[in-house]
Amino acid sequence: MKLKTTGLLTLVSVLGFTANANAGAVMDVYAGATAGSGGITLFSGDDKASDSAFTYGAVFGIDIPVLRAEVEYNHLSNSDIKMDLAMLNAYLKMPSTVIKPYMGIGIGTAFNGTYADTTDISSTAAYQGMLGITFDMPVMPFKIDLEARALYVPNFVEFYTLKPDLFGYDFRIKLRYVF
Repeated sequence: MKLKTTGLLTLVSVLGFTANANAGAVMDVYAGATAGSGGITLFSGDDKASDSAFTYGAVFGIDIPVLRAEVEYNHLSNSDIKMDLAMLNAYLKMPSTVIKPYMGIGIGTAFNGTYADTTDISSTAAYQGMLGITFDMPVMPFKIDLEARALYVPNFVEFYTLKPDLFGYDFRIKLRYVF
C-alpha cells in the first residue's frame, strides 16, 4: 500500500513540476493538432453551392503573454474538394487565468488539391479569421483551444470558364503541447 501511495505521489509531483517548469517564462513554444467540422460555399457570380467539410492539421507556434504566433498546416476535404492550406496566424489574447478568449487572423496559401476529382487546384492566396477560447490544463503542459474559423480563398480553381471563390467556416478543437 505504501509503495502505491509513494508511486502516485511521485508521479503527481513530476507532472506538476514538469508542467510548471516554465510557469514564470515569458515565452512558450508549442506544437499541436487540430480537427474540425463545418461547411464551405463556392461563389461564382450569382451561382453558389454549399456542402459540409472536415478539416485536420498541425500547428507550431510561440505564445507570449498577450500575443501568439503560429504556423499551421491544414487539410480540408469534402465530397468534391480536397486541398491543403499553409497559414501564418497571429492571435491577440485577453489576459485571464485558466480560460483565455482570443481572436486571430491568418494569411497563407491553398495548394495541392483537386476539385470534382478532375481539376487541380493551383497555389492561391488564402485568408482566415478566428475567435476562440483557450483552456489551460493546470497540472499538465497542455492547452485546449475551442475555435470558430472563417476561411476565404479567392479564385481557388479554374473550372471550365468559372473561377469560383471559396468561403469556409468550421468549428475546431486544438490540442497544444507546451515544451
